[in-house]
Amino acid sequence: MTMDSRPAIEPALALLELDSIAAGIEAGDAMAKRAPIDVIRAGTVHPGKYLILLGGAVADVEEALDAGREVGASSVLDIVFLPNVHPELVAAIRGERRAADGEALGVIETATVAPIIEAADAGLKGARVRLLELHLADDLGGKGYLLFDGPLADVEAAVEIGVARIAASPGLGWRVIPQLHAEMADNLAADARFAARVRG
Repeated sequence: MTMDSRPAIEPALALLELDSIAAGIEAGDAMAKRAPIDVIRAGTVHPGKYLILLGGAVADVEEALDAGREVGASSVLDIVFLPNVHPELVAAIRGERRAADGEALGVIETATVAPIIEAADAGLKGARVRLLELHLADDLGGKGYLLFDGPLADVEAAVEIGVARIAASPGLGWRVIPQLHAEMADNLAADARFAARVRG
């Protein structure tokens, strides 16, 4: 067994999404000062937004998130707080990708980042699916999307649960694709970006 030396983003995870970089930096500073959190990662994403990801003990993350919300004020676009985040979601946020090998593929997309994280967590907890990957904002014009994999009935359930959780989110779209064609599976496994695929 190998030990992961990175700080844990569990049991609680929160994300604050802001439309101002200046307000984002100030909010991140307030969050770090308010409570002893295990992980804080912050930075810019397309198109000119600022994300702050927190992880650690539930009460500390919640307290820090309150500080960020107060300081960010009208610049806050969206927030997600998951007091008991699913471990597969944490792995996907860190960039882990898996190849599709199930009976069906589920896709959910959103216009912003926070809701796709919430949908992923809800779907993973509500159905027996795998989270193949999670894409957040960069190279997507600020959008987020996820890919679920598994038996058709479970993928349908995960997508339904995830979509229901974020029903009011802007730009919400979803599909369930039974028996994904092998060539499309290869494209997804290789790289989601079109430019990378046509150069290959």
